[in-house]
Amino acid sequence: MAVKLRLQRTGRRNYAQFRVVVTDTRSPRDGKAIEVIGHCDPHGKSEVSEDVKIDRVDHWLSVGAQMSDSVKQIVRRVKARQSQNA
Repeated sequence: MAVKLRLQRTGRRNYAQFRVVVTDTRSPRDGKAIEVIGHCDPHGKSEVSEDVKIDRVDHWLSVGAQMSDSVKQIVRRVKARQSQNA
């Protein structure tokens, strides 16, 4: 089974929000997820419009999961924000 970290669309029409999920690559975009590891609100006005569990990302990458391009960007921003606060 090929596993991928990607976005799952939630929210209402014209106001999308996304979950960062671990899912089988053969499942549809909004299908069943193995694990929800974060969320992203592109309309969010606060600093915490993106929240991802970095330890779970590292775990899934260590067992062979691949990240989509958009998830890579989100994880990069979250890691930068965490290192800035530390």
